[in-house]
Amino acid sequence: MAEQSQWLHVLIDVVSGVAEESAAFWSSALGWPLGEPWPGYPEFRSFAPPEGNSYIHQQIGDHGPRIHFDLEVDDRGFADRLVELGAVVTGQFQGWCPMRSPGGLPFCLVDREEHIRPQESRFEGHRSRLVQICVDSPTNLHDQEVAFWRAATGWRWREGDGDEFAGKLYPPAGSSVQLLFQKLGDDDPATAVRAHIDLGADDVEAEAARLVGLGAQQLGPGRGWLVLRDPVGMVFCVTGNSPDDP
Repeated sequence: MAEQSQWLHVLIDVVSGVAEESAAFWSSALGWPLGEPWPGYPEFRSFAPPEGNSYIHQQIGDHGPRIHFDLEVDDRGFADRLVELGAVVTGQFQGWCPMRSPGGLPFCLVDREEHIRPQESRFEGHRSRLVQICVDSPTNLHDQEVAFWRAATGWRWREGDGDEFAGKLYPPAGSSVQLLFQKLGDDDPATAVRAHIDLGADDVEAEAARLVGLGAQQLGPGRGWLVLRDPVGMVFCVTGNSPDDP
């Protein structure tokens, strides 16, 4: 399938009771203030960079804390092609088409627009930017989920170097984020695919310490990354990916 999208929007989904606490943390974490509610859609607000276009938003609803993303496409007929690949349409709205991947990951299709990717933020000697969505799949759903997103995006694929990470999808230069695919361990109770976000920093330890100072909890190390939990319970990572990626 030909490449269909160059831009992913990251949605931080939270329930109303923790929305302000989540917004305060992520505004400080990203270095971007949270804007006003969208006209006609008060449940949505965008984190606004000083330059360029936002790709990180808050959605207040019945789910969360969790991550889902919006995929920009040229026409809504693309939903039919994704259904052929195993996705399910879960609703229909004027501005977007909610769907679910074969493994159960929620996402939406939205109309393509022109964007300028914002620059990384600078914090006392290091840089950071949200550069990656990691798609986390239970073992029995992993291969199907990877195949779906490879076909759905048509992006350049790079194989992983171990059993845990299948590989990564790279969008064209100037896009918002890239997609990493992780196979969950047998000790994880998940029965459906989920996603988390990765910040890319040129000093992982310094960035993690900054985020802990803002209220995050550090959960443990990885191989080149640190696992944290935000103040309302959402797990995310600080990685050694360049803030300039993808």
